[in-house]
Amino acid sequence: MKAVLPAAARPLLEPHLPSDLAVTWFSRPDEAMTGIADADIAWVDMQPTQLVADAIRASGSQLKWVSTIYAGLDAFPLDVIRERGAILTNGAGINAVTVAEYAVMGVLVAAKRFDTVVRAQDRRDWLKDAPGKVELADTSALVIGYGTIGRMIGERLAAFGVAVTGVTRTGRDGTITPDAWRARLGDYDWIILAAPSTGDTKALIGANEIAAFRKGAWLINIARGDMIDDDALLAALEAGTIGGAFLDPTHPEPLPADHPLWSAPNTILTMHLSGRSQTTMFKRGAALFLENLAAFRAGAPMTNVADLQAGY
Repeated sequence: MKAVLPAAARPLLEPHLPSDLAVTWFSRPDEAMTGIADADIAWVDMQPTQLVADAIRASGSQLKWVSTIYAGLDAFPLDVIRERGAILTNGAGINAVTVAEYAVMGVLVAAKRFDTVVRAQDRRDWLKDAPGKVELADTSALVIGYGTIGRMIGERLAAFGVAVTGVTRTGRDGTITPDAWRARLGDYDWIILAAPSTGDTKALIGANEIAAFRKGAWLINIARGDMIDDDALLAALEAGTIGGAFLDPTHPEPLPADHPLWSAPNTILTMHLSGRSQTTMFKRGAALFLENLAAFRAGAPMTNVADLQAGY
């Protein structure tokens, strides 16, 4: 059995790999492309993620399992993986804590307008009054996508006294279903995007949705940039009809230097750093890979098996 694996994870993986697994360790895209050609197992995470898609398309018919530490699969050629008859396991949960913390940070920064405070410090300007005076207690949040990360966001906001409503496909555990949240957008102070990226989520928040926001509401996005219609968001920010936007991902990435979101009023951009704001990603990813490798070889159930039709 053959595998192509990232050289960066080699110290974490190699001591625990079975002796009959032949491994190609890659550190460059061309090495990944070569290694995957006859591999049964592939962990080929690279940046930009287009390189991952290119590598998977170069795989052979014997590919049986693709592993990734990414939670979102929008950059993966799922059709190719289906054609190969392979399993795809993702990294859901690996970065959940740090991403959830980033979302809560976004709410706190917006509530107290801490971005304004930092800019005042840069100017050595002693503010006479607080630029943000919202107390989280007794505010309300809608978390669209109440999976692992969404639940963590909800739990943390609830500790601040925020009334949290989650959105799930099934309406489980007191959440609401995808057909119900639009009619209730005006009820919330914080609209938080934490859903997986699929064909159904493109421009999920458009002009009609933004028009339904409560005046003063903030949009917090820690999911994918293409879930928001940027033109509609920019129009609302310029008009001051919503409180503002805290955007971790954008579309495209990196955001071009001349993109109007950089200078839009009441907008905080964090360059998709949420998942990177920790030091344990590779350690957790390696542990998950080894757990799944043992299950894969034993024919046992694996963790984080993606639904290739649903896209997550």
